[in-house]
Amino acid sequence: MEGQLNLIKTGYQDVEKRIFPRFPFCFLTFKGDAHKAHAFEVVDISYTGMQLGLKSGGHTYTEGQDLKGAVHWKGRSLDVSGKVKWVSGQRLGVKFKQDVKLEENIKNFLTIDNIVKSMRPVHGHDIDMDVPSNLKYWVRADGPFEIFVWRHNDGEIARFQVIMMENYVEWHDGKGIKTGRVISKRDMDTPLILEDEIMFRVDEGVDGHKVSMANEIVTALGDGHLPTGAREFLTLKLS
Repeated sequence: MEGQLNLIKTGYQDVEKRIFPRFPFCFLTFKGDAHKAHAFEVVDISYTGMQLGLKSGGHTYTEGQDLKGAVHWKGRSLDVSGKVKWVSGQRLGVKFKQDVKLEENIKNFLTIDNIVKSMRPVHGHDIDMDVPSNLKYWVRADGPFEIFVWRHNDGEIARFQVIMMENYVEWHDGKGIKTGRVISKRDMDTPLILEDEIMFRVDEGVDGHKVSMANEIVTALGDGHLPTGAREFLTLKLS
């Protein structure tokens, strides 16, 4: 899949593009105090903000508007407040209010333990969607927190990516580890395939904090997420 390895030279930084399959369901949702009839999908979330999307219906949020409500995720909830930074059709970006208590609550909500508890393997399950034939393993939680493991034609691991909110870690056979920051995500849907185009800015050097977080997540997974051999391979490359 050559389309996954496109490099854009900007003159002062490298921005790379990847195409990933997109899971059709999202269990991380937001309901605003002013629009409780609408349950937004939380497309992306980080410690500083989130991106929301509606699959159907409309909303009245406008750029610069204050926003309050609750994020819900598999029995847990998080009260948040912030400001709408941008609106594009059914999607909007929200910057969280700078508040010490809120920051603490967000970090407690997005702990490694909670992330791992919410992660599920997509590979090997009978889901009504097409996935690339060379995608060997796919483990995900909403948010996004996703692990993609790709294989060579002989079945050996060719590369893997770990996406953790806005953080990105990739290992590629023969090239090693690189890290970066996700800067945009765009739907690439067709009638048969759900895909996301993700652009990320490559770090000048490998960011040890991002690699450490990826390693911590992979290490905490069980055999139900990834086979032992694959898990050990990933932790070896991330160590």
